[in-house]
Amino acid sequence: MTIFGLAQGEVTSLMTAVVGRELDQAAVTELFARATWSGITEPGDRVAGSVIAALDAAEALRALVENRPPEWWLAAARERGVDEYSLEDFENAVKRWAPRLDLSLSLVAVRQAARYAVKFLVPSDELWPESLNDLGDHAPLALWQRGSDDAVRALDRSFALVGARAATGYGEHITMEASAGLVDRGYAIVSGAAYGIDGMAHRAALASRGTTIAFLAGGVDRFYPSGHDALLTRIVESGVVLSELPCGSAPTKWRFLQRNRLIAAAGLATVVLEAGWRSGSLNTAGHAAHLARPLGAVPGPVTSAASAGCHRLIREYNAVCVTNPDEMAELAPLGDPALVPEMSRERPAATRVLDALSQTSPRRAEDIANRTGMSLVEAQSTLGLLELDGAVAERERGWVKKKL
Repeated sequence: MTIFGLAQGEVTSLMTAVVGRELDQAAVTELFARATWSGITEPGDRVAGSVIAALDAAEALRALVENRPPEWWLAAARERGVDEYSLEDFENAVKRWAPRLDLSLSLVAVRQAARYAVKFLVPSDELWPESLNDLGDHAPLALWQRGSDDAVRALDRSFALVGARAATGYGEHITMEASAGLVDRGYAIVSGAAYGIDGMAHRAALASRGTTIAFLAGGVDRFYPSGHDALLTRIVESGVVLSELPCGSAPTKWRFLQRNRLIAAAGLATVVLEAGWRSGSLNTAGHAAHLARPLGAVPGPVTSAASAGCHRLIREYNAVCVTNPDEMAELAPLGDPALVPEMSRERPAATRVLDALSQTSPRRAEDIANRTGMSLVEAQSTLGLLELDGAVAERERGWVKKKL
């Protein structure tokens, strides 16, 4: 018996190892197909995300193996309600995917994952970070996890701290205080493990015995940058390192940019601590703004080119000026019962809505409904009740939580 022409026994054994539970053959086939797709596509491939969600990974991979023409992909997608793509879109997509189809390499990647005790996560898993689903068709097809499950769960109370690789002493000092202060307030710290601000954010979180999560732009079996090998090893021991790319994948400029969308989506809010005018961390800030995540920026000396990007975010992109952990925490309060009005404790719906609101960044009712899992009507009615109680207010750009 085979799975996509590979020995069924080995594929089953390896997928069971990286998933951590017993699987039937259908599940093994689907999960191995999704693992394969994570290596075939580049991060953020919207066409792949749409088609795999509609067809399932196994059916889509089988079609690619059988060299189905673009017309087949178009018809299959439209049959399942995916009609936003043209024939040309599928022609280009198949040209991207087909040259990278190598099932033997997929098997090698899964073997490497099993060797390093890497776990494979898919959107249907209980552990999957729901916040990443806000990326829609650009959401990752899977995650490769190296580290603890508890650290993955901590993403629902995490803050993204990002900034320049070429950090100054000022930037590193501010980052150390921000990371440690947010950990003390119950947040986990998310960043990208790069030199400079990212590395300091992780180190300060570890020094404060907090939880920190690193998203990589390559496989979790090959730490990058190599100078942070010891740091990433420490993160694995008490936190988690995540990537949407399979083991063996090398980081590239495009993958760094796409990795940034995961950092922005994973956190409750994003703060840029130090950034030049063209810093890559502005890309993360852009993703956060697009996702309607609260965005903060730390000001620096007006004469410092290393803070020009932060000033640009404040002036041109409505980032909130934040200078200490208390101000950062206001971007996305954790909803400590002591900070929630008494009336909200009596109505779970009100508590959920309050937790989804910010004191500084207005959010529309549709966004609040998505964050809380409510229907739009339920979210709107709850907002109305909270407004009558004086707990929230409606602004021109949406709803905000009032300061107590």
